[in-house]
Amino acid sequence: MTLPATLLPVAVLLPLGVALWLLAIAHWLPPRIADWTAVAVAAAVALLCAWLARAGLTGPVVQWFGDWTPASSGRPGVVLGISFVADPASAAVAAFAALLFAAALVFAWSRFDDTRSHFQVLMLLFLAAIVGFCLTADLFNLFVWFELMSIAAFALTAYPLGKSSLEGAFNFIITNALASFWMLAGVGLLYARTGTLDMATMGRAVAQLHHDPVLLGGFCLVSVALLTKAAILPLHLWLSDAHAVAPTPVSVVFSGVMVSLGLFGLAKLVAQVFLPSAELTALVHGLLCWLGVATALIAGLMTWAQRHLKRLLAFSTIAHMGVMLIGLSAATPAGFAALLLYLFGHGLVKSVLFMVAGILLALCASADELALYRRGRTRVPAGVAMIGAALLLAGLPIGLLHGADQLITASQPSTLVRVATVLATSLTGAAVLRAAARIFLGWSGAPGAEITAPTEREHEKSQASLWLMLAPCFVLLALALLPERMLAPFLGQAAAGLFAPLHPSALQLSPPALPHESALEQFTPLILAAVLVGAALARRRSTAPLARALVGIETGAFRVLQYVHSGLVADYVAWMVVGLAVFGIAVGESR
Repeated sequence: MTLPATLLPVAVLLPLGVALWLLAIAHWLPPRIADWTAVAVAAAVALLCAWLARAGLTGPVVQWFGDWTPASSGRPGVVLGISFVADPASAAVAAFAALLFAAALVFAWSRFDDTRSHFQVLMLLFLAAIVGFCLTADLFNLFVWFELMSIAAFALTAYPLGKSSLEGAFNFIITNALASFWMLAGVGLLYARTGTLDMATMGRAVAQLHHDPVLLGGFCLVSVALLTKAAILPLHLWLSDAHAVAPTPVSVVFSGVMVSLGLFGLAKLVAQVFLPSAELTALVHGLLCWLGVATALIAGLMTWAQRHLKRLLAFSTIAHMGVMLIGLSAATPAGFAALLLYLFGHGLVKSVLFMVAGILLALCASADELALYRRGRTRVPAGVAMIGAALLLAGLPIGLLHGADQLITASQPSTLVRVATVLATSLTGAAVLRAAARIFLGWSGAPGAEITAPTEREHEKSQASLWLMLAPCFVLLALALLPERMLAPFLGQAAAGLFAPLHPSALQLSPPALPHESALEQFTPLILAAVLVGAALARRRSTAPLARALVGIETGAFRVLQYVHSGLVADYVAWMVVGLAVFGIAVGESR
């Protein structure tokens, strides 16, 4: 067995083992030791997974637990064992997740001294679940890691133990638990039809099935479960409630990586299990693309209509998940390369923005854009970080996120996709720029639709210095500014490697090519965002009857969207059933 294969389980065992050790001695451990330990473990996992990603470029690193290899069954096509597979894409996503955890733990330094290391324990359990989810090659274990990830996330959402945090965690628990039931049922259907849980073996079995209703039902249930975790319309309603009340370091990893993992898990299943089925491939190309467009547009509008920074950023995350889903729907190495680059770029930018929101919560006791008017003028470094990240979010033509946008529109070359990505980028970036202008520059303008948005009265304590909180912000912002060409050679191999178990001919070593765009095309999202911000900040209170009528129409339209996001878990479950029904109807029409 090679050294990478031997060390592969350590990426999960290390955070699990250290979490157990911290829990056992939490009552006697000084707070700073827990902080140092958690950061060191997350950094070590990031380095290990990055090394595994590099080792996987010459072929996936595989570890069969208990030495139960496929040959152990004695029957061709029968796999009894469970494996971890570190292909370049899976290991790179795990490394990226660990990097964000390390940054979030540095940002959380000394925030939870009175909880006896329990916060660090939960974060390490969360990290172990995410890494296991990325590396597993067994469908049932994908569900197990999905569950462990959800349980840790539930606890972290409710960690402040306030009324709002408990309500947000309750919505999170109910909706994601329902998604877990659906996923387990889908796994059962797929196992019943294919006779295996190993993804590569299941993919070969799917290639022999045609017009099979059980297979279609399994795809429907598993996809809806993963799209719930990814907060795709209409399965997205839980996310804004959870983000608005979770501690800021938790929101960093939620938006930075956890939500994206739902799409990454679905991408792996599409590439390795479902792609051989013509009916399922047609659903991926059609239904998922339409859901991505709808999510990007609706969530982009909801972002513009928010005033609470964490809720605003949560809807921004949902909009960008829609853009990522468009890349996934291409179901090609180029589309998956775009998805991977978008995952990295978006995760870095969104983590910076949540950290700035956390700084404002700690120093100004508010995350309300209107309540914070002019209160950030003395916090210049935080303003620089927020404006810089907002410009990247709004489509500034540099950095990883801009390159990912170009790759997604190239993978799905249609006018609708281009319009959806431009509008989602402009609306989300403009909303953040509007908030930054009011908070840090003192620019005003009468509030528009955001005046009707819900907000929270909250405060996060932190004994850390401003510069310690800003340090991970600027490190992540610097990484987001890296030119996409630095990752292009790796992305070409990593994305194609996801298809390799079933389609070795898809393994292409050439990097994805960025489309040529004119200067006007490159700056279109940023120009549109600037127009929206200028209009918002130049707005004055309407006195003329016609102007007041137009304002009433605008706020009325946004009130309808706000009404759907009611905060009532029964409504959220009803919309989840609607989403499942949409999938069911699409599956039925595909036969």
